Amino acid sequence: MYDVRRWWGRNWLKAVLAVAALGLALGVRQSRAGFLVEAYRALTLPLHLGAPSQSDLADARVRELQQRLEEVESRNAQLQTLLNYRKTLPVEGIASPVIGRSADRWWQQITLGRGTADGIQQGAIVMAPGGVVGRVTAVTPHTSRVLLISDPGSRIGISVTRSRYMGYLRGKSDRTATVEFFDKLPDVKPGDAIVTSAYSQFFPAGLPIGRIVAIDTKKSLAPEAVVELSAPLSTLEWVTVLPHNPELFQQFQEPAPTTPSGSENPNTTPNSGTNPAPKPTATPRASAN
Repeated sequence: MYDVRRWWGRNWLKAVLAVAALGLALGVRQSRAGFLVEAYRALTLPLHLGAPSQSDLADARVRELQQRLEEVESRNAQLQTLLNYRKTLPVEGIASPVIGRSADRWWQQITLGRGTADGIQQGAIVMAPGGVVGRVTAVTPHTSRVLLISDPGSRIGISVTRSRYMGYLRGKSDRTATVEFFDKLPDVKPGDAIVTSAYSQFFPAGLPIGRIVAIDTKKSLAPEAVVELSAPLSTLEWVTVLPHNPELFQQFQEPAPTTPSGSENPNTTPNSGTNPAPKPTATPRASAN
């Protein structure tokens, strides 16, 4: 007993501090440090700037409303442009919003918020102010998947409006595409407009695609041209979907060149989901070589 009193006399302060520390630890665990947060708030309260004033709140509300107004005006301008564009088309189309676009397939495909319930069918043509966007490759009752003409796997038969020389266009995953002509020396130059060809199986003839910006005549097999696509593929929010019925597009079409006898139905190479390009032997201006 004497030893206990002697030990307590020497270590009572350490024992009290140990018990207090244990109690504090248990309290922190039970309250999840809530009282420490309150203590910190009380200590830093003099440093706070105080609650925002009514004028600050009003200014913030005004800025928010201004941003909303700008967004509404921008959307209205886009819809008005789309409405005016639809009036220039030979057939009535279906306006559809773009509701999906993958970052890793930005230039390959888009998803529309319209489907078979709205009258859209597989193979329908998708256009926007400027020209061809692509075509519908898959549909559900309420959505549609569109293969863009900028997809490297896309193939579209094209024609030069000025000289009527033909070739096929393939995408480059950006705002431009490459056209390979069937003639060794085609009559083409920068600035020439490119439209869909009468030999295209997936598009009616005469739909605008873009303009030639550069020509490479050093290709060993056939010259190539770089075409700047006219549709704003990188910023699409609304498009117009048209049925794939060539008879409805007569005002777009121009008289096709006369083909040699026996070549009315040129052979094509199938390409799933893309436009097959006609062989050079089937074109009205085949190379003399």
